[in-house]
Amino acid sequence: MDVMAAAVFNGKLTYVEDYPVPQIRPGWAKIRVRLAGICKTDMEILKGYKGFEGVLGHEFVGHVDQCEEASWIGRRVVGEINAACGQCDWCRCDLGRHCPNRSTLGISRLDGCMADYCVLPVANLLAVPDHLSDERAVLVEPLSAACEILEQLRPAGNERAVVLGDGRLGILCAWVLATVLSDVTVVGHHPEKLEILRWRNIRTALKEKNVMPGADIVVEATGSGAGIVAAMALCRPRGTIVMKSTVAVSGDVNLAPIVVNEQTVLGSRCGRFADGLSIMREFPDMPLDRLFTARYPLARVREAFVRATQSDALKVLLDISPSDEEKE
Repeated sequence: MDVMAAAVFNGKLTYVEDYPVPQIRPGWAKIRVRLAGICKTDMEILKGYKGFEGVLGHEFVGHVDQCEEASWIGRRVVGEINAACGQCDWCRCDLGRHCPNRSTLGISRLDGCMADYCVLPVANLLAVPDHLSDERAVLVEPLSAACEILEQLRPAGNERAVVLGDGRLGILCAWVLATVLSDVTVVGHHPEKLEILRWRNIRTALKEKNVMPGADIVVEATGSGAGIVAAMALCRPRGTIVMKSTVAVSGDVNLAPIVVNEQTVLGSRCGRFADGLSIMREFPDMPLDRLFTARYPLARVREAFVRATQSDALKVLLDISPSDEEKE
């Protein structure tokens, strides 16, 4: 049996070198992973989110190692994380990321990418342009999640937007909104992160009270269940609150303002990777490189996760397979 190195969660996070190499099925590809990112969902899994056990990780860039379609072999790729059934009504509407029968890379019923190899349907793969570095390519997944806001809302361009949260996703949401809106403000609690996110005409504020209420769009990306309260206060009547945090709300929350002000609450999750790649191509000056906090070899995955939980961390990367340049 072929084995590989992997970061495995089975009640606790461990690094192993004898995990079975995944086998492909018809229509799937095996990818040799080069770089993987740690995100908030991975950290929540360590706390029991989704009850997942197995190889962690869903943000990656790598090369196709094995596939029935020879044209894919050797190509550098990223991959949509939801493996849909392809048969249900959601799949027929091109919304496989909502397929009730889906498995999700490193999150639900499918081993992830923090390993030498991972597998995904060929239909999920997107080739990475030659000009795009591995580091920027590994951000396609979270950037695409930010792009989902534009697909869902399709703003006209004259709206005023407020983003609550200065973490990885909040910053990406602000940058994406700034590609179509001239009035975007980010509210955070870390001056160093607010400095990092400055791009175009984005404004920043350390407290919600320093932001004028009445925003057309409020993106809640605080990672806290209490964020909805601030979002309701800052959103105008008949405005839209976009929920990006996936944490549960603890305690009682008065939702009456949503009814009184006829606000729309929009859940927003995964986006299309094609949109993320498109944004990278159209806005090469988007300062994505500012997000990188640290890189660790896979064998030091536990140390990497500790670093990712620290308040100043944005994106921590795992080196899985070094590039040819790094080997020399």
